[in-house]
This record gives sequence, structure tokens and C-alpha cells, in this order.
Amino acid sequence: MFIAAKLLAFLTQPLAWVALLMLAAVLYVGQRPRWSRRLGWTAITLLLLIGWEPLPDALLRRLETHYPALPGNADLKAYAGIVVLGGALESAYVWTHHGQSALNEAAERMTEVLPLLRRQSGLRVLFTGGEGELFGDGLSEAARAGQFFASQGIPPRQLLYESASRTTFENALLGKTVPGVNPAQPWLLMTSAWHMPRAIATFSKTGWNVTPCPVDFRTGQQTPWTQYSMDKGARKWKLALHEWLGLLAYRISGKA
Repeated sequence: MFIAAKLLAFLTQPLAWVALLMLAAVLYVGQRPRWSRRLGWTAITLLLLIGWEPLPDALLRRLETHYPALPGNADLKAYAGIVVLGGALESAYVWTHHGQSALNEAAERMTEVLPLLRRQSGLRVLFTGGEGELFGDGLSEAARAGQFFASQGIPPRQLLYESASRTTFENALLGKTVPGVNPAQPWLLMTSAWHMPRAIATFSKTGWNVTPCPVDFRTGQQTPWTQYSMDKGARKWKLALHEWLGLLAYRISGKA
């Protein structure tokens, strides 16, 4: 499943489609010039369309509206803790030399833990995440998370770590094996809003008693029609396609 996810990550990159179309156009230029021109114009049209953000935002919004953000006045006393899914930390090689925490675009998965702990200091934090790189051999994501939480002053007694999982299904399955974790108790599940439908379905399927606590929202109620960025558009398309296909794969395989 992990290797399949990495392959899926490549196939869901629209810029890769543009590159393949351009390559095909070059290969056909001598043999079938008409087809070459069509492929070239298709690549250019697709490249320009990728940057129009309302389209990928519509796909992401469908995912993000499944579960609302946790209300600011929510009573947290009944919860045993917060399960935090990996995915918010830069690769291990970035952490090696600078001596600072390095968070990526999903940083809220880490930072939004802190306000909850200030509201309910007795909550425990279970971070679940191993090495996300295909050939990675550096610090696991759990080890990097440990450095971040320590820098924020969270007492070690409140922190639990699972460092072998590489997929959402493994997060749920291996997280239950951490000493001191009782999945039958109520837990908050913290991950990106666009990832929450698959995460909740997977954790519930594996026997967890979890309440969604989505963070890292990428869309608002609507996106202005004038919003255009090739860079942001490409990243949003990749995110939306990867998550929708991942959710479909999990449902087909019985993991969600």
C-alpha cells in the first residue's frame, strides 16, 4: 500500500501529465505533425487550466466540509488525548543540520495541538508517523515530532509516539499498540481537513473511538473566480486527486 501510494503521488501530478503530452508531441513531430500539434496545444491548454484555483478548490471543499472545525468552547474533559497524524514535517534531511523545527504546509497538524493542551492540560498526545520517504533512513517523523513538541515545552509525560507507520491505515493499526493507549476511550483525531474523511473512516474501521478535529483547511466557503496561480493550482490539484483516489482505494480494499 505504501509503494502504491508513492506511485499514486506521481500519477496525480497534473504537471507530469503536461510533461508526458509535450514529450509525445516531440516524438510525433516528424511522423505525424498534425497529432504533434494537437498534443502540444492540449499540453498548453492543460497547463493554463491547472492554475485556475476554483476547480481544484471545489474538489477539496467537498472533502473539507464533511467535518467542521472543533468549536472553541468544546468540552475536552471526556477525552483521553489527541491522536496527531504525521505529514506536517519536512523530510529528515532538512532537520539534520539547522537545529530548528521544519514544518510544511500542513503545519497546523502540529501547532493546533498547543491551544488544546492549554485548554485541557491533562490531555495526552499520541503522534503516529514513521519514515515517509520511499528510501528514507533518517529520523522518523515521530522523532522529529518529539523535537518539535519538546521545543514547545510540552511535558514528556504527556507525549506518546508510534514511529513505524507509513500510511493512514498503519497509523490506525499501529497506534493501538502503543503502551498506555486504549482505543476504546474517546480520542480527538487531528489531521488536515481534506484528509479527515479517510482518516475517520479508517480509524473507526480499526476499532478506535475518535472525534474529528480537522485543521489545515485549504479552502473557504467559496473561491473567487479570479484566483489564479499555476504553482498553487498544481499543488491543489495534486492534493485533491491524491486524496479522492486514496479514499476510493481504501474503500475498495476494505480499509475504510
